[in-house]
Amino acid sequence: MQLNLKSPLMFFDLETTGINVSKDRIIEISYLKVFPNGNEESKTMRVNPEMPIPAASTAIHGITDEDVKNCPTFKMIAKSLAAQIEGCDLAGYNSNRFDIPLLAEEFLRAGVDIDLNRRKFVDVQTIFYKMEQRTLSAAYKFYCNKSLENAHTAAADTLATYEVLKAQLDRYPELKNDVKFLSEFSSFTNNVDFAGRMIYNEEGKEVFNFGKFKGRLVEDVLRIEPSYYHWMMDGDFALNTKQKLTEIRLRSLNTKQS
Repeated sequence: MQLNLKSPLMFFDLETTGINVSKDRIIEISYLKVFPNGNEESKTMRVNPEMPIPAASTAIHGITDEDVKNCPTFKMIAKSLAAQIEGCDLAGYNSNRFDIPLLAEEFLRAGVDIDLNRRKFVDVQTIFYKMEQRTLSAAYKFYCNKSLENAHTAAADTLATYEVLKAQLDRYPELKNDVKFLSEFSSFTNNVDFAGRMIYNEEGKEVFNFGKFKGRLVEDVLRIEPSYYHWMMDGDFALNTKQKLTEIRLRSLNTKQS
């Protein structure tokens, strides 16, 4: 089944120094952009993370410090990458929980203004977990009847993710061939920030999704215990989380003053 697209859909995958969104860095990014007319455009880039790559990470993706020492930093490619993403919806495997939050962090660190919240996100892993609950290699075998060669390389994982989504649409008639539907279906929560530290409740209001104030309105907590804002801003939280928290705080202050 071919994808029914109104906007280009960019499948992408990241290889990184680790899995900590606030501390780790991208070392490889690969994308496959699928256009509404069926044309495809792909690119893979290595990135100098400006930090050592842990041996445990190299053991997974095979990329070493030597491999990336002469590559551009993310800041050097950020503007051109943002231009490629402009106007595209995004798709990946476990992308809502990891790749998109980390990508947003890298753009913030590079000082490049890109509003990823305007994009629709399709997470193929979430669709898979809701339907079958397996890994990407198993998904590729299950849906496409192929073995995933070179797993944990960005290019191979990106292409496999694209093929799995098309096969999922063929297999499940209840899945609409529509990016808006797939985006909503592949979301477990309605996140305020990409890391999911804050989510929207049933009334559309921001609540904390962790810690002692889990389930409490963010505005109420910041009003009753303003020190919590400073604790989060000084803590090891993602830049995007701090950005959204500040937006809520400023909105509350403006409402109070008016």
